Amino acid sequence: MKMYKVGLPFIGISSLLLLLSPVANAADMPDMDHGNMDMSNMDMSNMDHSGMDMSDMDMSSMDHSGMDMSGMDHSSMDMSGMDHSSMNMDMSGMQGGEPPPNARSPDYSNGVTYGQYDKPVMMGSAPLWGVSVETLGYQFEDDQIDFEAEGWYGTDSNRVTLRSEGSAQTEGDKEIDSLTSLAYWKPLGIYWNGEAGVAYNTENDKSAIMAGIVGTAPYFVETDARAYVYTDGQVQLDLGTAYEWRLAQRWIVRPEVQLTAFSKDDTDNGITKGFNELETEVRLAYETLSRQLSPYVGFSYASALGDARDLRRQENVAVDSSSVTAGVMFWF
Repeated sequence: MKMYKVGLPFIGISSLLLLLSPVANAADMPDMDHGNMDMSNMDMSNMDHSGMDMSDMDMSSMDHSGMDMSGMDHSSMDMSGMDHSSMNMDMSGMQGGEPPPNARSPDYSNGVTYGQYDKPVMMGSAPLWGVSVETLGYQFEDDQIDFEAEGWYGTDSNRVTLRSEGSAQTEGDKEIDSLTSLAYWKPLGIYWNGEAGVAYNTENDKSAIMAGIVGTAPYFVETDARAYVYTDGQVQLDLGTAYEWRLAQRWIVRPEVQLTAFSKDDTDNGITKGFNELETEVRLAYETLSRQLSPYVGFSYASALGDARDLRRQENVAVDSSSVTAGVMFWF
């Protein structure tokens, strides 16, 4: 076995080379990718940067996209001496100022026209119109056609209404008795509306000033009260109520009650002071054509009240009457 003796100079040179090799590898890192370095658990709060000169450090090509700095503690970082004068931040894309060329149009139409319906408006400000026919039916016992219709034009806040109710005889002289009013309509609250206008009654051939309240009472009971002041001082008060009891999606039972009262006697027209007449009717209706047309059959009953019963007996007029009715209700 051969043995080699190594001198001290050779050992010293070898040790020096081993110590310098890590330093050489650390210095040669210009192309190193720091994107995958996880520094989330690194605590930099105790690092002393006071003696570090960062002015000559070029970090423009450094990739920070993969660096997770959520766990870093920035509470001890002192940025009071940092110079922000050379920072150029482009904030033109933030809210305010002129919109970019490809921004949406101010009305959000994106160049699409409104077509045949024109520009949309609030429903309460657009004038509309409507027609409602509550009664158009035939009474078989009295051989007459009863009618009650109303048309209106205006907005949800102000309207003009034209209303007419009465009956037309189909036998004999075919007389038509009607009470027609032209009124201004305005809401008084959530459930009640007010009316005021003029009216004309063909039965006594007199005109009148009309005022009334129409609305919905609790439990969805339709209620109306109208007063007519005629030119001769007579005051007529009409009170009406109705309720729609829905049996199914389209089948409805509708009971109605109406009272009529006067302020003074008028024997020439068969009128006495106080309540004169009570009219009731119960209908069974079926809604068709998008619920805008409702044929119905029903039963009606009318009775004279108070002194009006005696006056009618003296004139050989029936004080009570009942009849089967059939007709139609519709609106558009």
